[in-house]
Amino acid sequence: MSRDHYAEVKQIHLWQGLSRSPVSRIMAKSGLGLDAGSSAAVTVLKRAVELDSEFRYQSALVCYQEGIDLLLQVLKGTKDDTKKDNLRKKISGYMDRAENIKKYLDQEKEDGKYHKQIKIDENAIGFSYESLFQEYLSDTVTEVWIEDPYIRYIHQGDGKERQISGLKEIKESLRSHGVLLELEYSSSIHDREIRFNNGWIIKIGRGLDYFKKPQNRFSLGYCDFDLRPCHETTVDIFHNKHTKKI
Repeated sequence: MSRDHYAEVKQIHLWQGLSRSPVSRIMAKSGLGLDAGSSAAVTVLKRAVELDSEFRYQSALVCYQEGIDLLLQVLKGTKDDTKKDNLRKKISGYMDRAENIKKYLDQEKEDGKYHKQIKIDENAIGFSYESLFQEYLSDTVTEVWIEDPYIRYIHQGDGKERQISGLKEIKESLRSHGVLLELEYSSSIHDREIRFNNGWIIKIGRGLDYFKKPQNRFSLGYCDFDLRPCHETTVDIFHNKHTKKI
């Protein structure tokens, strides 16, 4: 999206003031107190606006949608007609902005031009697999293809044989949940790539091995990967409607 085009659909940001966030002003003008529902909506929508202004449209869209849902819940519990009318107008504005972003992203994906890059700094936290992949794992995903040359080397575990055995155990566990895991081994691959059959392609510079080894079994990052420090790496995300198996 060019900055000129962005300006055309930027009206929703024009109420920004120097000392108050646009979302807080919306709630104030609507006469809403910051109860639990209103406060949650303010937090999520404020984040949506921040992401939007940073041109992080995919993440902004997710926050807009969540914030709109929260505002709709607030609307249901509002009795005052004036407040309800004001809320409807604000919800409509956010819905228009979210729809503009969605159309833009859909066109980018259709044209094969979508590209998002995430830079993970050394020792950064908050980059679990779930955090990186969740927004791309829609209900339409039925297959995931992973190519990683280092997924079973010794620096990722306790040796080749143990890694192979562990992957077999994972395969059996997944089978009990109706998920089929197919494993193929190669001594020549070098690329690192993850593909979902809904069109998303994710390339991580270090592959899946971007976490540092936890200090011990009782450290916070041992089980919660969002709290585990990372190695420096770059994540590139693309979309191709003709995604094929690797």
